[in-house]
Amino acid sequence: MRVVSTLVMAALMSLTVMSATASAQNEQFIPILSYRTGPYAANGVPFANGFVDYLQLVNARDGGVNGVKITFEECETSYATDRGVECYERLKGKGPTGASMFHPVSTGITFALTEKVPVDKIPLLTVGYGRSDTRDGAAFRWNFPLISTHWTAAAVAVEYLGQQVGGKQNLKGKKIVLVYLDAPAGKEPIPVFEKLAQSLGYEFTGIPVTAPGLEQKAQWLKIRQMRPDYVVLWGYGGMNPAAIQEAAAVGFPRDKLIGYAWSGAEPDVIPAGDLAKNYKSLMLQHGAEHDQVHDDILKHVYGKGLGRGSEGGVGQVLYNRGMLSAMLGVEAIRTAQTKYGNKPLTGEQVRWGAEHMELTAARLKELGVPTMMRPLKVTCADHEGARLGRVQQWDGAHWKVISDWIEADDAVLQPMVKESAAAYAGSKGIAPVDCSKAD
Repeated sequence: MRVVSTLVMAALMSLTVMSATASAQNEQFIPILSYRTGPYAANGVPFANGFVDYLQLVNARDGGVNGVKITFEECETSYATDRGVECYERLKGKGPTGASMFHPVSTGITFALTEKVPVDKIPLLTVGYGRSDTRDGAAFRWNFPLISTHWTAAAVAVEYLGQQVGGKQNLKGKKIVLVYLDAPAGKEPIPVFEKLAQSLGYEFTGIPVTAPGLEQKAQWLKIRQMRPDYVVLWGYGGMNPAAIQEAAAVGFPRDKLIGYAWSGAEPDVIPAGDLAKNYKSLMLQHGAEHDQVHDDILKHVYGKGLGRGSEGGVGQVLYNRGMLSAMLGVEAIRTAQTKYGNKPLTGEQVRWGAEHMELTAARLKELGVPTMMRPLKVTCADHEGARLGRVQQWDGAHWKVISDWIEADDAVLQPMVKESAAAYAGSKGIAPVDCSKAD
């Protein structure tokens, strides 16, 4: 009798192990490079919360992506490039099929990983940051700067400034200053501002600020002497409220100070108090908005005790950016499943999904983000997929959308992208693919 009982128990244990193994094999691993510590933690925490909460939503509400459960692991980078590379190396092989993709959440880390991912066959999704020339998918097969790049953002900023003076032709003779973080992200937009200055006739001056950017008195004293018409802020973290405070100290109007998308979140204005009132920024399409997807997160994630942060943070600017970044990654997986099947996919297969991803207005409504994003279509030739933005303004308590959708001038951007991508490919001995023949 004991022998039979032992055999039955052994069989049950074997079945349990087999079931657990089968379950583990039906998982899609997504690594998360986060920075909840360090000088930019105030920005990194809400982004990471939004990213994790969306992955939890897909599992809790939908049972995964077409039945494939999402697993994930955070790795702390503190926004440091070397730590980002270390996290990449540690996480790239995890899961039954390896990492699905990486979101570096840092332009510096993006630059460092750009030469690694073609070897490891893992796509990089850089939503609103990274290398601007990686929009050219013929040369950069593994980089996807979705929704917007630094170059697109700069072109949208100039379009908006042109609207403020009755047309871009009226920018001739105006003075535009760019206050930028002296780091890869801060330097990225400079070629676009310089190019447009040549064609439109405005006077452009770039003024760098050493990271982390808390000390800017000398820069703003120079700005007071220059008396520019507009100042564009390309900063991050504590540099942004410091810039707003210094602008107020020299009497520069906050409604003439316009930040780019990563200078336009709650942590960028709240520390500056009343001095931030009327400050403007680009939105990277979305701002601090509440859509149907947020109701779903509150119900299925926070309602079940799975939320990564607090309910009060759901819907803030950087939370939304993390959430949308995760959503785009999931949709790349979902697109890839239409070709490879509803199973765990390799990074190479997910790359195909990212390159064939199309989010129509109808699909965005299904995803619960009809007001936060415009339709997106990624192709071999265009790994960005959209070149639209809006402008928001801080009223002292909330962000308010103050512009219609603004489209970047691609007649300026596309030749710049092609030239830069060709130069990169030539320097690395890369033969760009023929997108007319690419699958």
